[in-house]
Amino acid sequence: MGVRAIDRRRNEGGQPTGQGLAGMARALALVESATPAELRERGCGLLRNGHGLAWVACLYLEESGRWLGSDGDDARLACDDFRHPYAHAIRQGKPLRLGLAEARTRLDHPDFQAQVAALPGTLQLEVRPLRALDGEREWLGTLAMAGDDTVLAGLAEDAEFAAFESLLCRLWARLSRHQGERHREARLRQSLAQLNDGARRQALAERLAGDLLGTSAAMQTLRRQVVRAAETNLAVLLQGETGTGKDRVARAIHRLSARHAGPFMAINCAAIPEALLESELFGHARGAFSGADQAREGLISQADGGTLFLDEIGDMPLPLQAKLLRVLESGRYRPLGASEERQADLRLVAATHQPLRERIRDQRFRADLYYRLGQFPLTLPPLRERREDIARLAEAFAADFSAREGRDELGITPAALRQLRERDYPGNVRELKNLIDYACAMTRPGDDIEPLALPGQSEPEDTAPGGGTDGEGNAAEATSKVHDLRRALRDYEADLIRQRLLLFGGNRALAAESLGLPKRTLAHKCRQLELDAK
Repeated sequence: MGVRAIDRRRNEGGQPTGQGLAGMARALALVESATPAELRERGCGLLRNGHGLAWVACLYLEESGRWLGSDGDDARLACDDFRHPYAHAIRQGKPLRLGLAEARTRLDHPDFQAQVAALPGTLQLEVRPLRALDGEREWLGTLAMAGDDTVLAGLAEDAEFAAFESLLCRLWARLSRHQGERHREARLRQSLAQLNDGARRQALAERLAGDLLGTSAAMQTLRRQVVRAAETNLAVLLQGETGTGKDRVARAIHRLSARHAGPFMAINCAAIPEALLESELFGHARGAFSGADQAREGLISQADGGTLFLDEIGDMPLPLQAKLLRVLESGRYRPLGASEERQADLRLVAATHQPLRERIRDQRFRADLYYRLGQFPLTLPPLRERREDIARLAEAFAADFSAREGRDELGITPAALRQLRERDYPGNVRELKNLIDYACAMTRPGDDIEPLALPGQSEPEDTAPGGGTDGEGNAAEATSKVHDLRRALRDYEADLIRQRLLLFGGNRALAAESLGLPKRTLAHKCRQLELDAK
Protein backbone atom coordinates (compact mmCIF):
# COMPACT_ATOMS: atom_id res chain seq x y z
CA MET A 1 0.00 0.00 0.00
CA GLY A 2 1.42 3.42 -0.95
CA VAL A 3 1.97 6.41 1.28
CA ARG A 4 -0.92 8.35 -0.30
CA ALA A 5 -3.32 5.45 0.35
CA ILE A 6 -2.32 5.38 3.98
CA ASP A 7 -2.73 9.12 4.26
CA ARG A 8 -6.24 8.89 2.83
CA ARG A 9 -7.16 6.57 5.74
CA ARG A 10 -5.96 9.00 8.37
CA ASN A 11 -8.21 11.64 9.94
CA GLU A 12 -7.31 15.21 10.52
CA GLY A 13 -5.52 14.33 13.75
CA GLY A 14 -3.18 12.06 11.90
CA GLN A 15 -4.75 8.79 13.30
CA PRO A 16 -6.32 5.92 11.29
CA THR A 17 -10.12 6.31 11.02
CA GLY A 18 -10.79 2.55 11.81
CA GLN A 19 -14.26 2.62 10.22
CA GLY A 20 -14.12 -1.16 9.62
CA LEU A 21 -13.73 -1.80 13.39
CA ALA A 22 -16.49 0.49 14.63
CA GLY A 23 -18.55 -2.36 16.16
CA MET A 24 -15.72 -4.10 17.99
CA ALA A 25 -16.28 -2.33 21.32
CA ARG A 26 -19.95 -3.37 21.36
CA ALA A 27 -19.04 -6.91 20.36
CA LEU A 28 -16.45 -7.05 23.15
CA ALA A 29 -19.11 -6.01 25.67
CA LEU A 30 -21.17 -9.03 24.65
CA VAL A 31 -18.20 -11.44 24.59
CA GLU A 32 -17.18 -10.44 28.12
CA SER A 33 -20.58 -11.48 29.55
CA ALA A 34 -20.10 -14.18 32.21
CA THR A 35 -23.66 -15.57 32.28
CA PRO A 36 -26.63 -15.77 29.92
CA ALA A 37 -28.51 -13.27 32.08
CA GLU A 38 -25.66 -10.76 31.86
CA LEU A 39 -25.47 -11.30 28.09
CA ARG A 40 -29.17 -10.61 27.69
CA GLU A 41 -28.94 -7.45 29.79
CA ARG A 42 -26.00 -6.09 27.80
CA GLY A 43 -27.57 -6.97 24.47
CA CYS A 44 -30.82 -5.18 25.34
CA GLY A 45 -28.83 -2.15 26.50
CA LEU A 46 -26.88 -1.97 23.24
CA LEU A 47 -30.09 -2.05 21.19
CA ARG A 48 -31.85 0.59 23.29
CA ASN A 49 -28.91 3.00 23.33
CA GLY A 50 -27.76 2.52 19.74
CA HIS A 51 -30.99 2.42 17.80
CA GLY A 52 -33.49 4.58 19.63
CA LEU A 53 -35.84 1.76 20.55
CA ALA A 54 -38.51 2.54 23.17
CA TRP A 55 -38.43 -0.92 24.73
CA VAL A 56 -36.28 -4.05 24.39
CA ALA A 57 -36.72 -7.32 26.26
CA CYS A 58 -35.01 -10.66 25.93
CA LEU A 59 -36.96 -13.66 27.26
CA TYR A 60 -35.30 -17.00 27.90
CA LEU A 61 -36.69 -20.50 27.46
CA GLU A 62 -36.63 -22.48 30.71
CA GLU A 63 -35.00 -25.92 30.90
CA SER A 64 -38.36 -27.67 30.58
CA GLY A 65 -38.92 -26.02 27.19
CA ARG A 66 -42.47 -25.15 28.20
CA TRP A 67 -42.07 -21.67 29.67
CA LEU A 68 -40.54 -18.32 28.79
CA GLY A 69 -39.06 -16.35 31.65
CA SER A 70 -37.97 -12.75 32.03
CA ASP A 71 -34.90 -11.57 33.96
CA GLY A 72 -35.74 -9.41 36.93
CA ASP A 73 -39.34 -10.56 37.48
CA ASP A 74 -41.35 -13.70 38.11
CA ALA A 75 -43.29 -13.65 34.84
CA ARG A 76 -43.75 -17.11 33.27
CA LEU A 77 -45.37 -17.33 29.86
CA ALA A 78 -46.31 -20.76 28.53
CA CYS A 79 -45.05 -21.47 25.02
CA ASP A 80 -48.41 -22.94 24.04
CA ASP A 81 -50.43 -20.01 25.38
CA PHE A 82 -51.27 -17.86 22.36
CA ARG A 83 -52.54 -14.97 24.43
CA HIS A 84 -49.04 -13.45 24.12
CA PRO A 85 -46.99 -12.82 20.92
CA TYR A 86 -43.96 -14.86 21.95
CA ALA A 87 -45.84 -18.15 21.54
CA HIS A 88 -46.86 -17.14 17.98
CA ALA A 89 -43.26 -16.26 17.03
CA ILE A 90 -41.83 -19.51 18.43
CA ARG A 91 -44.57 -21.63 16.82
CA GLN A 92 -44.02 -20.02 13.39
CA GLY A 93 -40.24 -19.93 13.77
CA LYS A 94 -39.96 -16.46 12.20
CA PRO A 95 -40.18 -12.81 13.29
CA LEU A 96 -43.62 -11.39 14.10
CA ARG A 97 -44.48 -7.69 13.78
CA LEU A 98 -47.71 -5.95 14.75
CA GLY A 99 -48.89 -2.66 16.18
CA LEU A 100 -49.00 -2.29 19.94
CA ALA A 101 -52.60 -1.13 19.81
CA GLU A 102 -53.53 -4.30 17.94
CA ALA A 103 -51.47 -6.42 20.35
CA ARG A 104 -53.29 -4.97 23.33
CA THR A 105 -56.60 -5.79 21.73
CA ARG A 106 -55.86 -9.32 20.51
CA LEU A 107 -53.39 -10.56 23.12
CA ASP A 108 -54.64 -10.40 26.68
CA HIS A 109 -52.03 -12.30 28.66
CA PRO A 110 -51.66 -10.33 31.93
CA ASP A 111 -47.86 -10.61 32.12
CA PHE A 112 -47.48 -9.46 28.51
CA GLN A 113 -49.91 -6.61 29.03
CA ALA A 114 -47.93 -5.51 32.10
CA GLN A 115 -44.72 -5.45 30.03
CA VAL A 116 -46.08 -3.03 27.40
CA ALA A 117 -48.60 -1.09 29.49
CA ALA A 118 -46.48 2.10 29.60
CA LEU A 119 -45.67 2.15 25.87
CA PRO A 120 -47.54 4.36 23.35
CA GLY A 121 -50.03 2.51 21.20
CA THR A 122 -48.57 4.12 18.04
CA LEU A 123 -45.41 2.02 18.27
CA GLN A 124 -44.76 -1.22 16.45
CA LEU A 125 -43.83 -4.44 18.28
CA GLU A 126 -41.44 -6.96 16.78
CA VAL A 127 -40.76 -10.37 18.32
CA ARG A 128 -37.84 -12.40 16.97
CA PRO A 129 -37.43 -16.08 17.97
CA LEU A 130 -33.85 -16.95 18.89
CA ARG A 131 -32.17 -20.33 18.59
CA ALA A 132 -28.64 -21.68 18.57
CA LEU A 133 -26.88 -21.52 15.23
CA ASP A 134 -24.84 -24.68 15.72
CA GLY A 135 -25.30 -28.16 17.10
CA GLU A 136 -28.95 -29.12 17.53
CA ARG A 137 -30.15 -25.52 17.00
CA GLU A 138 -31.97 -25.59 20.31
CA TRP A 139 -34.39 -22.78 21.11
CA LEU A 140 -32.96 -20.05 23.34
CA GLY A 141 -35.82 -17.57 23.74
CA THR A 142 -37.18 -14.45 22.07
CA LEU A 143 -36.06 -10.89 21.43
CA ALA A 144 -38.85 -8.30 21.71
CA MET A 145 -38.48 -4.68 20.53
CA ALA A 146 -40.87 -1.73 20.43
CA GLY A 147 -40.20 1.33 18.27
CA ASP A 148 -41.19 3.35 15.25
CA ASP A 149 -41.96 1.40 12.11
CA THR A 150 -39.05 3.05 10.25
CA VAL A 151 -36.58 2.06 12.99
CA LEU A 152 -37.67 -1.57 12.99
CA ALA A 153 -37.66 -1.71 9.20
CA GLY A 154 -34.15 -0.30 9.16
CA LEU A 155 -32.95 -2.95 11.61
CA ALA A 156 -34.31 -5.70 9.40
CA GLU A 157 -32.07 -4.52 6.55
CA ASP A 158 -29.02 -3.66 8.70
CA ALA A 159 -26.11 -6.08 8.31
CA GLU A 160 -24.74 -4.91 11.67
CA PHE A 161 -27.98 -5.94 13.38
CA ALA A 162 -27.86 -9.34 11.71
CA ALA A 163 -24.29 -9.76 12.97
CA PHE A 164 -25.39 -8.66 16.43
CA GLU A 165 -28.22 -11.18 16.50
CA SER A 166 -25.93 -13.95 15.27
CA LEU A 167 -23.28 -13.15 17.88
CA LEU A 168 -25.95 -12.94 20.60
CA CYS A 169 -27.27 -16.40 19.74
CA ARG A 170 -23.82 -17.99 19.53
CA LEU A 171 -22.69 -16.55 22.86
CA TRP A 172 -26.02 -17.35 24.50
CA ALA A 173 -25.90 -21.01 23.43
CA ARG A 174 -22.27 -21.35 24.55
CA LEU A 175 -22.87 -19.77 27.95
CA SER A 176 -26.05 -21.79 28.51
CA ARG A 177 -24.33 -25.06 27.71
CA HIS A 178 -21.39 -24.17 29.91
CA GLN A 179 -23.72 -23.13 32.71
CA GLY A 180 -25.70 -26.34 32.26
CA GLU A 181 -22.51 -28.38 32.51
CA ARG A 182 -21.54 -26.54 35.68
CA HIS A 183 -24.98 -27.16 37.16
CA ARG A 184 -24.80 -30.85 36.26
CA GLU A 185 -21.32 -31.10 37.77
CA ALA A 186 -22.53 -29.30 40.88
CA ARG A 187 -25.49 -31.68 41.19
CA LEU A 188 -23.17 -34.64 40.68
CA ARG A 189 -20.80 -33.34 43.36
CA GLN A 190 -23.75 -32.78 45.67
CA SER A 191 -25.05 -36.30 45.00
CA LEU A 192 -21.63 -37.79 45.64
CA ALA A 193 -21.27 -35.72 48.79
CA GLN A 194 -24.67 -36.89 50.01
CA LEU A 195 -23.77 -40.47 49.14
CA ASN A 196 -20.46 -40.21 50.98
CA ASP A 197 -22.15 -38.44 53.86
CA GLY A 198 -24.79 -41.16 54.02
CA ALA A 199 -22.12 -43.87 53.97
CA ARG A 200 -20.21 -42.06 56.72
CA ARG A 201 -23.31 -41.77 58.88
CA GLN A 202 -24.18 -45.40 58.28
CA ALA A 203 -20.68 -46.43 59.33
CA LEU A 204 -20.97 -44.36 62.51
CA ALA A 205 -24.40 -45.88 63.25
CA GLU A 206 -22.93 -49.36 62.81
CA ARG A 207 -20.12 -48.47 65.21
CA LEU A 208 -22.75 -47.62 67.80
CA ALA A 209 -24.23 -51.12 67.51
CA GLY A 210 -21.62 -52.41 69.94
CA ASP A 211 -22.80 -50.04 72.64
CA LEU A 212 -26.46 -49.41 71.80
CA LEU A 213 -27.35 -53.07 71.30
CA GLY A 214 -30.17 -54.34 69.15
CA THR A 215 -31.06 -55.07 65.54
CA SER A 216 -34.70 -54.01 65.80
CA ALA A 217 -36.01 -51.25 63.56
CA ALA A 218 -36.47 -49.02 66.62
CA MET A 219 -32.81 -49.32 67.61
CA GLN A 220 -31.55 -48.82 64.08
CA THR A 221 -33.58 -45.62 63.88
CA LEU A 222 -32.30 -44.48 67.27
CA ARG A 223 -28.66 -45.02 66.26
CA ARG A 224 -29.16 -42.95 63.10
CA GLN A 225 -30.76 -40.18 65.17
CA VAL A 226 -27.83 -40.24 67.60
CA VAL A 227 -25.41 -39.74 64.71
CA ARG A 228 -27.46 -36.80 63.46
CA ALA A 229 -27.65 -35.25 66.91
CA ALA A 230 -23.89 -35.60 67.37
CA GLU A 231 -23.29 -33.59 64.19
CA THR A 232 -24.99 -30.54 65.66
CA ASN A 233 -24.36 -28.36 68.69
CA LEU A 234 -28.05 -28.31 69.60
CA ALA A 235 -29.28 -29.13 73.08
CA VAL A 236 -30.59 -32.72 73.16
CA LEU A 237 -33.54 -33.89 75.27
CA LEU A 238 -33.69 -37.64 75.84
CA GLN A 239 -37.11 -38.92 76.83
CA GLY A 240 -38.10 -42.45 77.65
CA GLU A 241 -39.09 -44.81 80.42
CA THR A 242 -36.73 -45.62 83.24
CA GLY A 243 -34.03 -48.13 82.35
CA THR A 244 -34.05 -47.51 78.58
CA GLY A 245 -30.37 -46.48 78.46
CA LYS A 246 -30.46 -42.68 78.39
CA ASP A 247 -27.00 -42.44 79.96
CA ARG A 248 -25.52 -44.65 77.21
CA VAL A 249 -27.15 -42.53 74.51
CA ALA A 250 -25.83 -39.32 76.06
CA ARG A 251 -22.29 -40.71 76.13
CA ALA A 252 -22.63 -41.91 72.54
CA ILE A 253 -23.66 -38.40 71.41
CA HIS A 254 -20.62 -36.92 73.13
CA ARG A 255 -18.29 -39.57 71.73
CA LEU A 256 -19.36 -38.90 68.13
CA SER A 257 -19.52 -35.11 68.43
CA ALA A 258 -16.87 -32.50 67.63
CA ARG A 259 -16.46 -32.13 71.42
CA HIS A 260 -15.34 -35.72 71.94
CA ALA A 261 -11.90 -34.59 73.10
CA GLY A 262 -13.50 -32.43 75.81
CA PRO A 263 -14.89 -33.58 79.16
CA PHE A 264 -18.17 -35.42 79.68
CA MET A 265 -19.72 -34.42 82.99
CA ALA A 266 -22.90 -36.06 84.29
CA ILE A 267 -25.18 -35.47 87.26
CA ASN A 268 -28.49 -36.95 88.38
CA CYS A 269 -30.70 -34.06 89.41
CA ALA A 270 -32.97 -36.33 91.44
CA ALA A 271 -30.16 -37.87 93.48
CA ILE A 272 -28.80 -34.65 95.01
CA PRO A 273 -30.62 -32.55 97.64
CA GLU A 274 -31.95 -29.26 96.36
CA ALA A 275 -29.68 -27.28 98.68
CA LEU A 276 -26.55 -28.89 97.19
CA LEU A 277 -27.58 -29.16 93.55
CA GLU A 278 -26.91 -25.48 92.74
CA SER A 279 -23.43 -25.70 94.23
CA GLU A 280 -22.74 -28.93 92.31
CA LEU A 281 -23.73 -27.29 89.05
CA PHE A 282 -22.48 -23.72 89.37
CA GLY A 283 -19.72 -24.10 91.97
CA HIS A 284 -19.15 -21.67 94.81
CA ALA A 285 -16.70 -19.10 96.08
CA ARG A 286 -14.89 -19.43 99.37
CA GLY A 287 -17.14 -18.43 102.26
CA ALA A 288 -20.30 -18.59 100.11
CA PHE A 289 -22.02 -20.58 102.84
CA SER A 290 -21.22 -22.34 106.08
CA GLY A 291 -18.57 -24.97 105.46
CA ALA A 292 -17.35 -23.48 102.18
CA ASP A 293 -13.73 -23.28 103.34
CA GLN A 294 -12.43 -23.04 99.78
CA ALA A 295 -13.71 -22.23 96.32
CA ARG A 296 -14.96 -25.09 94.20
CA GLU A 297 -15.64 -25.43 90.50
CA GLY A 298 -19.04 -26.68 89.50
CA LEU A 299 -19.91 -29.14 86.74
CA ILE A 300 -20.70 -26.30 84.31
CA SER A 301 -17.14 -25.06 84.61
CA GLN A 302 -15.71 -28.56 84.41
CA ALA A 303 -17.74 -29.30 81.27
CA ASP A 304 -16.33 -26.27 79.43
CA GLY A 305 -15.43 -27.39 75.91
CA GLY A 306 -17.32 -30.65 76.31
CA THR A 307 -20.74 -32.03 77.22
CA LEU A 308 -22.87 -31.67 80.35
CA PHE A 309 -25.41 -34.45 80.93
CA LEU A 310 -28.27 -33.64 83.30
CA ASP A 311 -30.18 -36.81 84.08
CA GLU A 312 -33.71 -36.63 85.52
CA ILE A 313 -33.93 -32.93 84.76
CA GLY A 314 -37.66 -33.07 85.46
CA ASP A 315 -36.79 -33.09 89.17
CA MET A 316 -34.73 -29.87 89.02
CA PRO A 317 -36.14 -27.14 91.31
CA LEU A 318 -37.84 -24.20 89.57
CA PRO A 319 -35.40 -21.50 90.81
CA LEU A 320 -32.50 -23.53 89.44
CA GLN A 321 -34.29 -24.01 86.12
CA ALA A 322 -34.25 -20.24 85.55
CA LYS A 323 -30.49 -20.09 86.15
CA LEU A 324 -29.89 -23.03 83.83
CA LEU A 325 -31.94 -21.33 81.10
CA ARG A 326 -29.64 -18.31 81.28
CA VAL A 327 -26.59 -20.55 80.85
CA LEU A 328 -28.14 -22.08 77.75
CA GLU A 329 -29.06 -18.72 76.24
CA SER A 330 -25.91 -16.72 77.00
CA GLY A 331 -23.29 -19.21 78.16
CA ARG A 332 -22.81 -17.10 81.30
CA TYR A 333 -23.26 -18.12 84.94
CA ARG A 334 -22.27 -16.96 88.43
CA PRO A 335 -20.94 -19.37 91.11
CA LEU A 336 -22.54 -19.12 94.53
CA GLY A 337 -21.09 -16.18 96.47
CA ALA A 338 -18.99 -14.99 93.50
CA SER A 339 -18.92 -11.32 92.48
CA GLU A 340 -18.19 -11.86 88.79
CA GLU A 341 -19.83 -13.90 86.07
CA ARG A 342 -18.03 -16.59 84.13
CA GLN A 343 -18.36 -17.95 80.62
CA ALA A 344 -18.79 -21.60 79.66
CA ASP A 345 -18.87 -23.20 76.22
CA LEU A 346 -20.66 -26.51 76.58
CA ARG A 347 -23.21 -28.74 74.90
CA LEU A 348 -26.14 -29.80 77.08
CA VAL A 349 -27.81 -33.20 76.97
CA ALA A 350 -30.73 -33.64 79.33
CA ALA A 351 -32.81 -36.72 80.12
CA THR A 352 -36.05 -37.50 81.88
CA HIS A 353 -38.57 -40.29 82.22
CA GLN A 354 -41.24 -37.89 83.39
CA PRO A 355 -43.87 -36.32 81.11
CA LEU A 356 -42.54 -32.77 81.09
CA ARG A 357 -45.63 -31.33 79.39
CA GLU A 358 -47.71 -32.47 82.35
CA ARG A 359 -45.23 -30.92 84.76
CA ILE A 360 -45.46 -27.68 82.77
CA ARG A 361 -49.25 -27.74 83.20
CA ASP A 362 -48.73 -28.34 86.91
CA GLN A 363 -46.28 -25.39 86.98
CA ARG A 364 -43.45 -27.62 88.12
CA PHE A 365 -41.33 -27.14 84.99
CA ARG A 366 -40.64 -24.01 82.96
CA ALA A 367 -42.06 -24.05 79.45
CA ASP A 368 -39.25 -21.84 78.10
CA LEU A 369 -36.62 -24.22 79.46
CA TYR A 370 -38.46 -27.19 77.96
CA TYR A 371 -38.41 -25.69 74.48
CA ARG A 372 -34.77 -24.64 74.86
CA LEU A 373 -33.78 -28.14 75.98
CA GLY A 374 -35.76 -29.82 73.21
CA GLN A 375 -33.88 -28.41 70.23
CA PHE A 376 -33.12 -32.00 69.25
CA PRO A 377 -35.60 -34.35 70.98
CA LEU A 378 -34.93 -38.10 71.05
CA THR A 379 -37.33 -40.73 72.38
CA LEU A 380 -35.84 -44.04 73.51
CA PRO A 381 -37.98 -47.11 72.82
CA PRO A 382 -39.07 -49.32 75.74
CA LEU A 383 -37.99 -52.95 75.74
CA ARG A 384 -41.53 -54.21 75.09
CA GLU A 385 -41.41 -52.48 71.69
CA ARG A 386 -38.24 -54.32 70.66
CA ARG A 387 -38.57 -57.81 72.09
CA GLU A 388 -36.50 -59.20 69.23
CA ASP A 389 -33.47 -57.58 70.91
CA ILE A 390 -33.93 -59.42 74.23
CA ALA A 391 -31.85 -62.47 73.27
CA ARG A 392 -28.94 -60.31 72.07
CA LEU A 393 -29.08 -58.17 75.20
CA ALA A 394 -29.29 -61.19 77.52
CA GLU A 395 -26.27 -62.84 75.91
CA ALA A 396 -24.28 -59.62 76.17
CA PHE A 397 -25.18 -59.19 79.85
CA ALA A 398 -24.21 -62.81 80.57
CA ALA A 399 -20.84 -62.27 78.86
CA ASP A 400 -20.33 -59.06 80.84
CA PHE A 401 -21.10 -60.87 84.11
CA SER A 402 -18.60 -63.62 83.28
CA ALA A 403 -15.89 -61.05 82.52
CA ARG A 404 -16.54 -59.14 85.74
CA GLU A 405 -16.62 -62.25 87.91
CA GLY A 406 -13.74 -64.03 86.17
CA ARG A 407 -15.91 -67.01 85.21
CA ASP A 408 -16.20 -69.02 82.04
CA GLU A 409 -18.79 -67.66 79.66
CA LEU A 410 -22.34 -68.74 80.36
CA GLY A 411 -24.83 -69.74 77.71
CA ILE A 412 -28.60 -69.37 77.88
CA THR A 413 -30.90 -72.23 76.98
CA PRO A 414 -33.60 -71.65 74.34
CA ALA A 415 -36.29 -72.32 76.94
CA ALA A 416 -34.83 -69.61 79.17
CA LEU A 417 -34.67 -67.19 76.25
CA ARG A 418 -38.30 -67.95 75.45
CA GLN A 419 -39.32 -67.11 79.01
CA LEU A 420 -37.26 -63.92 78.88
CA ARG A 421 -39.05 -62.79 75.75
CA GLU A 422 -42.45 -63.42 77.33
CA ARG A 423 -41.82 -61.35 80.47
CA ASP A 424 -42.92 -57.80 81.09
CA TYR A 425 -40.15 -55.28 81.75
CA PRO A 426 -41.36 -52.15 83.52
CA GLY A 427 -37.69 -51.48 84.29
CA ASN A 428 -36.72 -52.08 80.65
CA VAL A 429 -33.08 -52.87 79.80
CA ARG A 430 -31.88 -52.17 83.33
CA GLU A 431 -34.34 -54.73 84.70
CA LEU A 432 -33.24 -57.31 82.12
CA LYS A 433 -29.60 -56.78 83.10
CA ASN A 434 -30.31 -57.24 86.80
CA LEU A 435 -32.33 -60.35 86.02
CA ILE A 436 -29.46 -61.87 83.97
CA ASP A 437 -26.91 -61.01 86.68
CA TYR A 438 -29.04 -62.89 89.22
CA ALA A 439 -29.49 -65.87 86.89
CA CYS A 440 -25.74 -66.01 86.23
CA ALA A 441 -25.04 -66.01 89.96
CA MET A 442 -27.53 -68.86 90.44
CA THR A 443 -26.07 -71.00 87.63
CA ARG A 444 -23.29 -73.45 88.42
CA PRO A 445 -20.00 -73.03 86.53
CA GLY A 446 -20.05 -74.98 83.28
CA ASP A 447 -23.85 -74.96 83.01
CA ASP A 448 -26.10 -72.78 80.91
CA ILE A 449 -28.80 -70.57 82.34
CA GLU A 450 -32.00 -72.57 82.70
CA PRO A 451 -35.52 -71.19 83.28
CA LEU A 452 -35.35 -72.24 86.94
CA ALA A 453 -32.39 -69.86 87.45
CA LEU A 454 -34.46 -66.85 86.49
CA PRO A 455 -36.06 -64.85 89.30
CA GLY A 456 -39.70 -65.77 89.84
CA GLN A 457 -39.20 -69.38 88.67
CA SER A 458 -39.28 -72.08 91.38
CA GLU A 459 -38.81 -75.85 91.61
CA PRO A 460 -42.06 -77.84 91.51
CA GLU A 461 -43.03 -79.09 94.92
CA ASP A 462 -42.50 -82.83 95.57
CA THR A 463 -45.64 -84.87 95.67
CA ALA A 464 -46.33 -87.21 98.58
CA PRO A 465 -45.00 -90.75 98.17
CA GLY A 466 -47.40 -93.12 96.53
CA GLY A 467 -49.58 -90.37 95.12
CA GLY A 468 -51.59 -89.92 98.36
CA THR A 469 -53.73 -87.05 99.51
CA ASP A 470 -50.86 -84.50 99.45
CA GLY A 471 -50.12 -85.38 95.85
CA GLU A 472 -53.76 -85.12 94.92
CA GLY A 473 -53.97 -81.73 96.63
CA ASN A 474 -50.88 -80.46 94.82
CA ALA A 475 -52.22 -81.74 91.51
CA ALA A 476 -55.57 -80.05 92.11
CA GLU A 477 -53.80 -76.82 93.03
CA ALA A 478 -51.61 -77.02 89.91
CA THR A 479 -54.54 -77.69 87.59
CA SER A 480 -56.51 -74.82 89.09
CA LYS A 481 -53.79 -72.43 87.86
CA VAL A 482 -54.13 -73.56 84.23
CA HIS A 483 -55.83 -70.88 82.14
CA ASP A 484 -54.39 -71.85 78.75
CA LEU A 485 -54.64 -75.57 77.95
CA ARG A 486 -52.42 -75.44 74.88
CA ARG A 487 -49.74 -73.56 76.77
CA ALA A 488 -49.94 -75.98 79.69
CA LEU A 489 -49.62 -79.00 77.39
CA ARG A 490 -46.69 -77.41 75.59
CA ASP A 491 -44.89 -76.67 78.86
CA TYR A 492 -45.56 -80.20 80.17
CA GLU A 493 -44.27 -81.73 76.93
CA ALA A 494 -41.16 -79.57 77.03
CA ASP A 495 -40.42 -80.46 80.66
CA LEU A 496 -40.92 -84.17 79.99
CA ILE A 497 -38.60 -84.20 76.95
CA ARG A 498 -36.00 -82.17 78.84
CA GLN A 499 -36.04 -84.64 81.75
CA ARG A 500 -35.63 -87.61 79.41
CA LEU A 501 -32.71 -85.95 77.64
CA LEU A 502 -31.08 -85.31 81.00
CA LEU A 503 -31.77 -88.89 82.04
CA PHE A 504 -30.01 -90.31 78.97
CA GLY A 505 -27.16 -87.79 78.94
CA GLY A 506 -28.51 -85.97 75.89
CA ASN A 507 -28.80 -89.14 73.77
CA ARG A 508 -31.81 -88.38 71.59
CA ALA A 509 -32.09 -91.93 70.26
CA LEU A 510 -32.53 -93.39 73.76
CA ALA A 511 -34.81 -90.53 74.85
CA ALA A 512 -37.00 -91.00 71.76
CA GLU A 513 -37.18 -94.77 72.36
CA SER A 514 -38.21 -94.29 75.99
CA LEU A 515 -41.02 -91.96 74.88
CA GLY A 516 -42.14 -94.20 72.05
CA LEU A 517 -41.24 -91.60 69.40
CA PRO A 518 -39.13 -91.75 66.22
CA LYS A 519 -35.84 -89.93 66.62
CA ARG A 520 -36.78 -87.52 63.82
CA THR A 521 -40.02 -86.59 65.59
CA LEU A 522 -38.14 -85.90 68.81
CA ALA A 523 -35.64 -83.71 66.97
CA HIS A 524 -38.52 -81.74 65.43
CA LYS A 525 -40.14 -81.24 68.84
CA CYS A 526 -36.83 -80.08 70.32
CA ARG A 527 -36.59 -77.40 67.65
CA GLN A 528 -40.24 -76.47 68.03
CA LEU A 529 -40.04 -76.21 71.81
CA GLU A 530 -36.64 -74.48 71.70
CA LEU A 531 -34.96 -77.17 73.79
CA ASP A 532 -31.23 -77.69 74.06
CA ALA A 533 -29.66 -79.93 71.44
CA LYS A 534 -27.52 -81.83 73.93
